[in-house]
Order: sequence, then structure tokens, then C-alpha cells
Amino acid sequence: MRRRNSARRPIKKASLGPIQTYQIDGLTHEAKGVARLNGKVTFIEGALPGETVTAQVTKPGRRFDEAILNTLVETSDDRVSPACQHFGDCGGCSFQHLEESKQRLAKADWLAGQLRNLLPKEQIECLFDVSSGYRRRARLAIDHKKNTLVLGFRSKASNRVVDIEQCHVLTPSLQALFVSLKACLKQNPILPSLGHIELLEDSKGQSVLLRLVSDITTLQQQAYLDWAQQQGVNLYWQAPKASRADLTEEQMRYYDMGNLRLKYHPQDFIQVNEVMNQKMVAQAMTWLAPQKDDAVLDLFCGVGNFSLPLAQLAGSVIGVELQESMVQAGRHNASLNGLDNLTFVAADLTQPVEGQFLTKKINKILLDPPRAGAFEFLDTIIHIAPQQILYVSCNASTLARDAEYLVSNGYKVVRAGLMDMFPQTSHVETMMLLQKQK
Repeated sequence: MRRRNSARRPIKKASLGPIQTYQIDGLTHEAKGVARLNGKVTFIEGALPGETVTAQVTKPGRRFDEAILNTLVETSDDRVSPACQHFGDCGGCSFQHLEESKQRLAKADWLAGQLRNLLPKEQIECLFDVSSGYRRRARLAIDHKKNTLVLGFRSKASNRVVDIEQCHVLTPSLQALFVSLKACLKQNPILPSLGHIELLEDSKGQSVLLRLVSDITTLQQQAYLDWAQQQGVNLYWQAPKASRADLTEEQMRYYDMGNLRLKYHPQDFIQVNEVMNQKMVAQAMTWLAPQKDDAVLDLFCGVGNFSLPLAQLAGSVIGVELQESMVQAGRHNASLNGLDNLTFVAADLTQPVEGQFLTKKINKILLDPPRAGAFEFLDTIIHIAPQQILYVSCNASTLARDAEYLVSNGYKVVRAGLMDMFPQTSHVETMMLLQKQK
């Protein structure tokens, strides 16, 4: 339906319910405490299991209520002081008030609940590393009302920009770059022309991408080029109305993984946690165990994060990706690393697919789909009938849905694991190995 053109109505401020006392006996994957009062479930932001709190309902519902924490009456021994001064306001991290090992246990419990129809909780493995200073990529939001710079991240459940002074999960070098960039933006204001800013760190160093929504003068641009040169970083510009920055081959980014080098456009997808990405890829190679007589299909392959390591071990690998630019990057990476047994093709795996990769005998498949999962392509996978399927997922709910469908069509879950790719946050990365039953 078309929207009618009418004056925007003012948003009603949510009315708070009475202050009530709650006993917290659980935790959601979004780090909300779970309480039951008079037989009704209430989710309370900031409360932890084992605590007694007072809270006020902000959003009553038929099945459950949502509430805000008022006071802590009895505090959990697992509660810690958040390392970041912006915790509770910034929408990035939600677990900083919970002790590190308990964060992982909470995520494992939630994952076990999602996979309860597939394997027992005690069989879920865990992979983790440091919990701070790991994030090598960040998109910064900007607000410039009254020409005053507000630079940071979105608030929880809001478009409001939280003015960030420091970020606990950014790599130390990106944190220093953020501070310097903020000072430069104040001295050389181009705020009305900026959409957002992207920070990036990889094996090539640090970079900043400025997305413009309107043109700026050559003099203004030169001020930022001078700043970037002083900082020793690469500066990229995304022109107004352009879908992404237009770069030369020399300007492309790269990251090293073992003896492999992967080139990519700075706006292409890469995992934000470098160390965990290397651990994840190593685990994938161990679980799938590609051999020289294996033909492997890598679905949703990006620029080859899994494809290249697979090609070092398998007889042949075909990488399939939607975005043509990433397919081109993958082909370049195969050539750059001397892998002539690796090919890349472009295909939309959410639509009926026809192509050469469907006619070849494939005995192993690796897939790493977006949050929506790969349900549309599952029948094709079942038709290909690989002996093993390694499913990497950033959404355990869609993974469980897809895995249950594969199990109902002749596969068995043999391994599953949680990978703490995003410590301090509610996000969970999961890996699952399925075997075709005889």
C-alpha cells in the first residue's frame, strides 16, 4: 500500500508501570534477565540470573512484558563493572556486565536450546579468543545537528547516535585512528556532506572510507588527504549517489591468512575478528578434512575466505557468490595464490540455479550464508547428495531450521560448535558438520 502524505504524528512516550520486585532466573541471548511474576514472563534489560531487582514494565504484552531495571536489591557474583563508559547507551555490546566465562556459557546455553532437536548440549564445542580489542572494522554514524559533531554508534533500539570517546572492542590502532579522525572532523568540518564513515584494519594497514552525500571542494578534500598522509593510513571516498567507492587495483585491500593473501574491495564483506577468523577457517579444514580426491562446493563464498584454504587441500573447489565484484576478486585471489584447481561463479542461491557447478560430481559442500540462511537452496544440495556438509552460520535459528530439513532428508549432525566471533555482544557464530547416512 502507498503511504498517505500526512503530517508526522508525535511519538507517544511509553508510560512506565509500577515499581515491582523480580527474581531473575534466566538470561536471553540478548542479555536480558528473565523473571516470572504472577505466572507471566518479564524480560528485564541489564538484570542477571540469581539477582533480585526492582523494575518497571515499559512494554506490556499478552504473552510477556518488557521492563527496565530500576535498582539492584541482590547482585549476582557474576556481575562485573563494564569496561566501556558507553555501555548501556551504545547499541554495540550487551554482555559487558557479565563475567567473560559466563558470557560464553550463556551463549552456549542459548545455542543448545536452538539445536535441541539435533544434538545434546554436552556435544557442543566452543572456540574463542580475546574478548576486547578484536574488532578490525567499524561503521561510524554521524549526527551534525546545529553543526555540532556527534560521531559514534547507534543507541539501542534507536536511530540516535551515541557520541563515542572510546570503543572497548576496536583494535588499539583503530581506536587511536578514531580519536585522530574525530579531531580532524572538528577542525575541517564537512559534516553536512558526510553520510557515514568506515574504519578498517588489515594486513595492508589502516584505512578510512568517507561516504559523501553531497560534493565537497578540492580544498576540503585536500585537508583530509593531508591528514591521512600524516597518519599513514589510506583514505577512500565514496562519491554521492555511487553504490561504493571507485578504486584502482593498487588501492584494493588485502589480508593474509597463513601463506595465503586475499585481496578485496574495502566495502566487501570480511570477518571483523581476524584471529577468530583464522581459528574458524582452521577448524573448518579439520572438520571437513578435504583430500586430493575431493570435489568441494563453497557456497556464499565471498572473496574466498574458505575457498582458498580448501583449494590447498582438495582436488577441486568451486566457489559460488552472488556479487559479481566479489567473484572477480575471488578469481584474482585464486590466480594470485597459484591455485588452478579453484574456480568462482556468480549465482543467486535464493533462486533456481542452473550452471556448470551443478553438473559436476561434488562430494563435500561448505556453506556460509547470510542471516536468512540457505533454505531455498537446500533441495539442490540434497539433489547433489554430498557425503558431508559443513554449515557455518551467523544465525543459529535459521541454521537449526535448515539442519532439521537436511536431517529429515537423509543427513545426520555429527559435530557442532559455538565460535565466539563477537565477544561482549549477543551475536553467535556457529559451525555444524552433517554426514549423509548410508
